[in-house]
Amino acid sequence: MSPTGDSAIPQRRRVLYVGHAYYNAWYLSRELRKLGWTADVLNWDPNPGNQGFYHGEDMRLDYERRFATLRHLRLFASAIRNYDIFHFSNMHGLQFSTAIHGAVDRHLQYGDEIRLLKLLGKTIVYSNNGCLDGVSQTSFASWGSTPVCNDCPWQNAPSVCSDAGNLAWGAFRNSVADYQILLGGNRTDYNVDPSIHEVPEFYCLDDELWQPDLLVPGNYRLPIPEETVKIYHAVGNATSRSEAGSMRNLKSTHIYMPLVKQLQDEGYDIELTFFQDVPNKNVRFYQSQADIVVDMLTYGWFGAGVREAMMLGKPVICYLRPEWLESMRAEIPDYVDELPIVSATPETVRDVLVDLIDNADKRREIGRRSREFAVKWHSSKAAAKRFDAIYSGLLQQEQPSPGRRLATMLEQRRAVGKA
Repeated sequence: MSPTGDSAIPQRRRVLYVGHAYYNAWYLSRELRKLGWTADVLNWDPNPGNQGFYHGEDMRLDYERRFATLRHLRLFASAIRNYDIFHFSNMHGLQFSTAIHGAVDRHLQYGDEIRLLKLLGKTIVYSNNGCLDGVSQTSFASWGSTPVCNDCPWQNAPSVCSDAGNLAWGAFRNSVADYQILLGGNRTDYNVDPSIHEVPEFYCLDDELWQPDLLVPGNYRLPIPEETVKIYHAVGNATSRSEAGSMRNLKSTHIYMPLVKQLQDEGYDIELTFFQDVPNKNVRFYQSQADIVVDMLTYGWFGAGVREAMMLGKPVICYLRPEWLESMRAEIPDYVDELPIVSATPETVRDVLVDLIDNADKRREIGRRSREFAVKWHSSKAAAKRFDAIYSGLLQQEQPSPGRRLATMLEQRRAVGKA
């Protein structure tokens, strides 16, 4: 019964994921459907090079046919009627279509199509991804004693990363999002906001697709003896993400390659299996054959590849920034306490890696805990349960009147214009 004693009106449970966040939204949406939600994924990405990161969609925008902008606008109008929550992801991803976005930019101000959604009473959710997202390069480089930005080729590419650009995005993002999702504790600049929450479950995957006893097709079998300890390392878009003429990058490839060679020269029976730009659904066959997975040593957190490795039951070496762990502990203490990743820095990685090479039982135990952790925190089933509660809570919040929403929109528009 409602507070007035009348029968409660069934709440509409309709969410559209506008744009991909790797495969996270796809698997989350499939599980939400099982809980009674209308949950669809729209792929608006016009870049064919990105499609290998995605695992599925319900709608995909076509930019090649005539009248693309008109067709996209019609779909936008239909989405306004059919969905209550619009969930966006990725820096500069708060848009419905690059064609619409371009048309809007020519006549109005950046982001007005998203402000229109808010004016119409829609709920805007946003998933943060990456060090650039709302944080200036100067602020990010100040974490720790050694600037991690020195390992990034985009440090001196202001069209990709700059103080002004990153902060302008953060100001806009915070002005339109009702609820924002973060994982990694990078709390500075525009990532210090009451709308931002540590929600690891969003960054989810299918625990049946990534399982420890994964059957590997013959053409993906590595020609390496069983007794050789296989160390897996991978970089997506390695060329653009590495320093020209070297493999210096945020993934620490420039550290792992010479280290493994040094250990081999000392007599360790190990092999580095390095992969780049393998379609995401296929790379798991190589991950599953690894004994140890190694990742970033200076950044301070981990991404999709490590979550996949943990779901496959692999031990992982990756630097976990203490400051971020402490800020995360205030909101998700169990996640921090249970995290099974073995933290290492460039100075300590040799000893950490040798310890795992020498101790098969330790590798198996960490791998077991990694699988349990990933299923608990990063499976699509756990994500659906969490977002059923988050979305329901957002829809139950009292909405301001259309007049108040319009006034707020105009105020925010002026504020972002001054930023």
